[in-house]
Amino acid sequence: MPKLLSSPLRWYLLALLVIVVDIATKVWAVERFMYGPALQIIPGFLQFTYAENYGAAFSFLADAGGWQRWFFGAIAVVFSTVVVLWIKRLPAARRWEPTALALILGGALGNLWDRMLLGYVRDFISVYYGNWHFPVFNVADMAISVGAAMLVIELLFFKDKGEASSKNSAEV
Repeated sequence: MPKLLSSPLRWYLLALLVIVVDIATKVWAVERFMYGPALQIIPGFLQFTYAENYGAAFSFLADAGGWQRWFFGAIAVVFSTVVVLWIKRLPAARRWEPTALALILGGALGNLWDRMLLGYVRDFISVYYGNWHFPVFNVADMAISVGAAMLVIELLFFKDKGEASSKNSAEV
């Protein structure tokens, strides 16, 4: 197996891909929707628009006066450092867990980029139905959500199997 495919570098490259796609789509959204109308993708359900989020998830602490920028930035740096080390320590044969962690890492760093550079996170994907609107989000948010769901799925359905196979291979 080539060295790249058996090293943690592959997961860091996946995180980098998430960051690049996230930033590129945010730039596109700013150019297309900041001063223009929203684009209906699925009328009555999904549109691309532009929003600025000064807080965390669901605009938590958005009106806190500015200190939250540095607070959420520090949390993202510490969390990302933990995830980088976590990925590095995983066995090379693991696929699901490091993929999930790479998605989370890329999303966290994509939003950190916005938060540190601009003071807010650029969002552009709007899901709604009638008067109900889900908070506007971006590619980084999707990567974080998918990665977190993957970790939950592993914990709920596959953790015991992974531990059992590790024990069996250690006994041989």
